[in-house]
Amino acid sequence: MFACLFDIDGTLLSSGGAGKHAMYAALASEFGLGEIDDGVPFAGRTDRAIGHDLFLRHNIDDTAINWQRFVRAYLGHLPDSLSSRPGRVLPGVADLLERLRSLSHVAIGLLTGNIRDGAQGKLQHYGISDYFAFGGFGDCHFDRNAVAHEALSQLRAHMQTELSAENVWVIGDTPLDVRCARSIGAHVLAVSTGLHTPEELAVESPDILVTELTQSEALLDAIT
Repeated sequence: MFACLFDIDGTLLSSGGAGKHAMYAALASEFGLGEIDDGVPFAGRTDRAIGHDLFLRHNIDDTAINWQRFVRAYLGHLPDSLSSRPGRVLPGVADLLERLRSLSHVAIGLLTGNIRDGAQGKLQHYGISDYFAFGGFGDCHFDRNAVAHEALSQLRAHMQTELSAENVWVIGDTPLDVRCARSIGAHVLAVSTGLHTPEELAVESPDILVTELTQSEALLDAIT
């Protein structure tokens, strides 16, 4: 048995910055901010960590209640943001997911910094949510490695077996995706369809490095 755990933004799809746009709209509508400091990094990070830094930058107390308010407002703005921003499923993704789904010995899941409901909203908007039955998410984890451990735990629960991490492949587009995969002992396919160049990803020594997921034969060979 094998498993493939996918990142979302920059790997499966490009939303045109819809998530960031919805978070900024949430800060404005829920906390009355007229101007948003654009200095918080998003790529490869968890929504919980991003939210913490946004609160810090804008002098909002990072309490459980404020986080819940932020999430509720973010999810409220996300559908309109997805509809209004130019986005797409990235090249090769649909074909790869179909080929993986046809393999009875391969489980397909998520390893994403998105909160669970945000991930579902993005995947549903682009018509690919049905491929993923489990995953690790960024609802409460500040560290991407913790999301990887959650994803591995959820994978084992889904498969009802102690699948070795050596049979797990993480597919992502940032150095943090590579590092979190290594934290659980998984293999990595890095794809440069996000913000990072092939050269930047190569520094992390992924097992496979491609420019887009149309070049997925090496991954398929490794799991068949």
